[in-house]
Amino acid sequence: MTEKELLVQKIRNGTVIDHIVAGKALQVLSILGVSGSEGKTITVAMNVPSRKYGRKDIIKIENTYLSSEITNKISLITPHATVNIIKEYEVIEKRPLELPEEFIGLFKCPNPNCITNSDEPIETKFYLTSKDPPLLRCRYCGRIYSSSEVI
Repeated sequence: MTEKELLVQKIRNGTVIDHIVAGKALQVLSILGVSGSEGKTITVAMNVPSRKYGRKDIIKIENTYLSSEITNKISLITPHATVNIIKEYEVIEKRPLELPEEFIGLFKCPNPNCITNSDEPIETKFYLTSKDPPLLRCRYCGRIYSSSEVI
């Protein structure tokens, strides 16, 4: 294989999440709710060479178009990732990620005494209190957590 050959095959239609921090692709799939049982072709490349970052991960999901609301949630894990929408092998939209102001039902509150961890049917809700570094405040217990604490 020469250096110019593709390590990951192109997709005809779907979504490519590129420039994921090396080693974080599986966390990204978890946040997106992708398990592989959906029946769609999913390509995950981890620790591939990157001129810009040294190493990176890439996720390609065929015949799936993720909304910016969903993909922005992964910015907590990998803020410099980009989302490319592909149609007929061409990038028709290149979208940088943005941290959303709130995260609903995505993470479990780390506070064992938070009401969201009781038998009450309450969906978790976190507010973004800082972008750099990302800090989240639980709506119910008021505690502030780093992104690594809630993921």
